[in-house]
Amino acid sequence: MENRKTAAKAHRPQSHPSPQQAIVVGGGVSGLLAARDLQAAGFQVSIYEASGTWGGCVGRHEVAGTVLDSGAESFATRNTAVADLAAELGLAERIVTPNPAGAWVWLPDGPVPLPRTGILGIPSDLNAPEVRAALGASGVLRAALDAKMPVTIGTTEEVSSVAELVRARMGKRVLERLVAPVVAGVHSADPEKLDVDAVAPGLRAGIREHGSLAAAVAAQRAASTQPGSAVAGLAGGMHTLVAALVAALREAGVAMYAGYQIKAVYRGDTDAEAAPAPKKYDGGAPSPWIVDWEHGTDRGFESAKLLVMATDGPAAVALLTPELPELEPFTPAPGPDVRLVTLVVDVPELDSAPRGTGILVAPDVPGIKAKALTHATAKWDWLADGTGPGTHVLRLSYGRAGVKPSDAVRLTPATPREDDLIATALADASKLLGLPVTESDLLGADIVRWKGALPFAAVGHQAKMAQLQSVVAKVPGLVLTGGWMSGNGLAAVVSGTRRAVRAAVDRSRKV
Repeated sequence: MENRKTAAKAHRPQSHPSPQQAIVVGGGVSGLLAARDLQAAGFQVSIYEASGTWGGCVGRHEVAGTVLDSGAESFATRNTAVADLAAELGLAERIVTPNPAGAWVWLPDGPVPLPRTGILGIPSDLNAPEVRAALGASGVLRAALDAKMPVTIGTTEEVSSVAELVRARMGKRVLERLVAPVVAGVHSADPEKLDVDAVAPGLRAGIREHGSLAAAVAAQRAASTQPGSAVAGLAGGMHTLVAALVAALREAGVAMYAGYQIKAVYRGDTDAEAAPAPKKYDGGAPSPWIVDWEHGTDRGFESAKLLVMATDGPAAVALLTPELPELEPFTPAPGPDVRLVTLVVDVPELDSAPRGTGILVAPDVPGIKAKALTHATAKWDWLADGTGPGTHVLRLSYGRAGVKPSDAVRLTPATPREDDLIATALADASKLLGLPVTESDLLGADIVRWKGALPFAAVGHQAKMAQLQSVVAKVPGLVLTGGWMSGNGLAAVVSGTRRAVRAAVDRSRKV
């Protein structure tokens, strides 16, 4: 405790923090949005981010003179959350849908077009030519039994994995040839371990309402905010959403601290003559939250009545457990170690988009290390217009949950430099696209590593998070939010963050 007191001498908080003061820890989209909504509700907000940049997994980088998304490049349209936020930030006219040509899937016996009207690879129309091509006659016949099954099959269990649901209703072939590649490409996960209610909310309820899994998928697609497309993007890239959020926060007067490491979080008494003394909450009037920070050689702290933890799950629990040991059982497993390789190439033959907007790779396909390739200039017209004919942006992703990074991204048993992954990506791109893409075609390349950044919603995740929320609700002035609680993807993060902040604001007004 002496270390906290010594470090705190550099920066003492106000003696009595205002009830309208709030601290947000974590500067990803969830943290930025929490700060925005709290400021709009009348709070005086400070936000701290350990890295030097804002936005988390919604980042940007420049490759061969083109500014590109370094992480998320689209958002799900199953609800209006992201579109509403974009409109609030003046970006509504930038919302765009991808090329309707769609993506392909590489199966053990070769590539076929991916069904365009599915969710997680689950088809809604078994008569679609691409579904028949992927499943074959026997696979389609087995999947068709879904429409004749009782709606209780796959919907009565308290929890279910994606694999359990699909296997029960549509069969093994749909699971292995359609769902597994999509789940691996989108969630870097095994469908056997992924909680279906976390990654496809309402899907099991839709079976009961509409009579089959295929009908439930069709209903969710029809309810999409962008009819005909399960995702949308922003012209200029999703990173423009972060830029607009940051600009709005600065204009609103939010105190923003990038590059600040949070060393400890605890409750404490404050006065002007001493460092804060930790104090456990005893059921009476809660003490303010104290956040100890480090920035270079500077150390200090800030106090507030409301604390929002918008970091990844392991970091949030690690910081809070000394104060709230009851949170330790909720420590989530770290997400997979994912590497995203971006190649900008001069290959005019790719103008024909031989694999549509990209290709997902089924697990265990020999000779291919990538789990997915996005042909970004074929997917987004705005990007193709910017790069011009013949120049193409390819994004290949490596790494799955449960797979060692060395096994996921290396062609040789040796341990080469990280840059050698570019050679792997060129070889994979050549095979996946059916055209040679060589080092001589390369205009620029970059590797972005997302270490544990993608939350993994294992079976039972929703129930566990509901229990966690019930524990946190009893702690005055504390909010937990972010992808590890809300689920993967911007649609889930934005809607989940706004619900959590709205509830916190409502509670503060009742005090």
